[in-house]
Amino acid sequence: MAARVEKAEGAAPSREQIEATFQQEGLRPHEWGNAPADRYDWHSHTYQKVLYCVSGSIVFHTPDGDLELGAGDRLEVDSGTEHAATVGPDGVTCLEAAR
Repeated sequence: MAARVEKAEGAAPSREQIEATFQQEGLRPHEWGNAPADRYDWHSHTYQKVLYCVSGSIVFHTPDGDLELGAGDRLEVDSGTEHAATVGPDGVTCLEAAR
């Protein structure tokens, strides 16, 4: 079980580009966001989480270490992987889908 980040290269993709990527992968994302310093307690899912940070920042905590995401970065968290999260100083908006 693992979590991994793919950092955006160059300029962050637009929301429309991120939505198109999800569509190409056959995924239907939903949007969520949080205020600065909001936290998610440790939990896991029965599905693979695929997430893009659209704006702001967030740190996902895993047993293997912290994964920092900024605008345009992609996170994949395997089913059953424990994780928690802390929202960055400017809040965060994400698009997320289950695979």
